[in-house]
Order: sequence, then structure tokens, then C-alpha cells
Amino acid sequence: MSPLAAAFFISILFLLPQLHKVCAASPADGRTIPTRGTCKNTCGTIPVMFPFGTGFGCGHPYFARYVKCNAGTLQFSTGTGIYPVSSIDYPTSTIVVADPFMSTCSSMQNSGSFSLDRTSPFTLTGSNIFVLLGCSTTSPVFDPSEDLCDTGSGSRVCSGLYSCKGVTGIGLPQNAPTSTCCVYDSLMGIGSGYSLDLPKLQCSSYSSIYEFGDEGDPMKWKFGISLQYNDSYYTPACKDCETSGGLCGFSGPDESFSCICRDGVNTTTNCFGHGYTWSGAWEPKIQTKTSIG
Repeated sequence: MSPLAAAFFISILFLLPQLHKVCAASPADGRTIPTRGTCKNTCGTIPVMFPFGTGFGCGHPYFARYVKCNAGTLQFSTGTGIYPVSSIDYPTSTIVVADPFMSTCSSMQNSGSFSLDRTSPFTLTGSNIFVLLGCSTTSPVFDPSEDLCDTGSGSRVCSGLYSCKGVTGIGLPQNAPTSTCCVYDSLMGIGSGYSLDLPKLQCSSYSSIYEFGDEGDPMKWKFGISLQYNDSYYTPACKDCETSGGLCGFSGPDESFSCICRDGVNTTTNCFGHGYTWSGAWEPKIQTKTSIG
């Protein structure tokens, strides 16, 4: 074999593994390129962006303690339980969590308590209207000196909920007197922090309405707990990472910033040069140098 043919044969052997990788990873058929790491940009049907994450080392470490992706369900944890996340609105920095034991117009049942850690990066939004149902007449919420119940527009909310057929689930007849209902004006009134302690308040159930789709029809009200989260953790380094197609995360014992790329590589800067973008397009640039002589 001549020196020229030998050099050409060697260069072909060098290129074959690279061409195989390109063909195997090319998303020409529209499929999403798999991520080697544990971080993804969705959990079930909910888009997951910083400061939240889908696995260990994803998102911001402060938020990873409260929001986790478990078997395709995004969950929010507090001292009183674990609740599924219904939605996240990133432009307004709000999330909505659903307590499965919360009463709604279609289904009422005995509920547990709900609380927020004082040190968590979440606060209740002003759109929440908490309603206590099936309360004892001796409940402290009815103490006239405390003024904890909204007796104005709150009475219409109570009438609306007590008109629901689901009210029989807490042992009350439909359209029962609203004397056992309280639109709770203050979660700071009784107990510490953001706390709704139903046994202490002597109420059997609670409901939270964050939006009235049709004020006159409680079946169209949106039930859930709307929370505002602190978005000040979104740093320029994280923005640069996302622009390059990566996901912001953390690593090491000090939980320092890490940019997680689609090929599974973690960097301290960004993913430029790693070839992957979140649109599913991958345009590898293979540089070869063949020396013939």
C-alpha cells in the first residue's frame, strides 16, 4: 500500500467513530435529545425552570428543600405535609399548590392544617381567600375582640360554599346557616408564622380560593393556595447558563453554582461548545486535520 493510500485509510478509521456519534445523536426525526444528567426542564406536564429543579443538584439549593419532582409530580413540602404543585407562573413568580384534603364546591371533607416556614422563600399572595368551614360556635375565630372573620364580602363567600352539594361531606345540610363559616382575615392571628391550625381553631375543614372565575358560581371558583417566591436568586451567571442551553444547578459540599449541559457535563460557566440546545437541535462542529505525506 502506498504512503498516500495508507494515510487516507487511517483518516477514514479516525472519522468513522465521530460520524457514528453524529448519526446516532442527530434529531432529524424531531425526537428530543436525551439528557444524561438528572436535571430536566419538565416534571410531568409542568415546565420547570430556575430556581426550581427536577432532581438532586438541580435549580437553587434553597428551593430544592421545598420543591421536588417525584414520579412525574412536582411537589411542595411544608411542615404540615406534601402538596402537588398545580401550576407555576414564572413572569409573576407565583406557584399554586393543591391540598388534596382541602374542601372545594364539588367535594368537602375534614382537612388538615397548613403552614409556611417563616424562613422559606415563599409567602402567601394577596389573592388567597381562606375559608374555615364547620367551625364550632365557641371557636376563637368568632371572638368579637379578635376580629378574625370578614363579615362583609366574606359572608357572600360563605353563602356560596354552603350552597354547594359537597357541604354534606362535612356533616352540614346544603344551604346551612353560615354561622359556622369564617372567611379568615389573618393567618397571623392565632399560632406562629403562616399557620392554619384547624384543631386549635375548632373547625373541621378549610378552603382556599385564589381566583373567582365567576363570583356568582362557586363551581367556577379556582381552589388552591397561591404562593409568591423570591426571584432574587436569578443571577447573571444563571442567565448566561440558560442562554447557552444549560440548566442552572449546584454541586459540591458548598452547593456552589453549576451549569448543567444536555450532554451531562457540569461547568462553572456555561454550555457553549457542548453542542446541545434546549430546542432539540444539535449542530456538532467536527474539526479534522489530515496530514498526507
